[in-house]
Amino acid sequence: MSTLLPAALAAAPLAAGWSAHLMWMRRQLAAAHRDPLTGLWTREVFEVRARRLLCGETLVLLADVNDFKAVNDTHGHAAGDAVLAAIGGRLGRICGTGVVGRLGGDEFAAVVPCRREAESAVAAVRLALGLPVEYEGRRLPVSVSLGAVPVAAGTDLPSALRRADEAMYAAKRADGGWCVADETAPAALATVNGRRVGRPGTHHGGEGER
Repeated sequence: MSTLLPAALAAAPLAAGWSAHLMWMRRQLAAAHRDPLTGLWTREVFEVRARRLLCGETLVLLADVNDFKAVNDTHGHAAGDAVLAAIGGRLGRICGTGVVGRLGGDEFAAVVPCRREAESAVAAVRLALGLPVEYEGRRLPVSVSLGAVPVAAGTDLPSALRRADEAMYAAKRADGGWCVADETAPAALATVNGRRVGRPGTHHGGEGER
């Protein structure tokens, strides 16, 4: 009995060190799944989680900052980062129990498990995202184009993102704003990663899904 106590005391620092290492590893893993600027899911994790929600009726949204390069050129890249962080935070709060991710650059996506009154919901999201961003005592103007499509259960994610992307592009061509796509209308051309033909990263279905 007398030898057990010294052994336990000697092992305590090792156990504490291993526990701290495991906690550090968990935090590193969690951080790898999150976009470091906005705290939203990365594209890869977003796609996995979004597919789970598509088993029910959902609203799929795609948001893009208008003239984001001008924000960086006029106010600096730190200000641009502040705009992206603010928009990501707003979208995450608005979508609540949905899945929200930063797809890259100034593009964000969300899947919300609700499709009632899609147009009023999208208009409200667009209004919230377009509010000015406070940065170093200045109010930076923000303009966001938002595309959305209500989809039925079982819709595949690339198809839903593609139609939301086309709706967003239609809104952008109309000087920003928002647009809700007709869920029954086919996408312009099938791609496997949810982007319009001609956009960076687009490839056709015959090339295989990522």
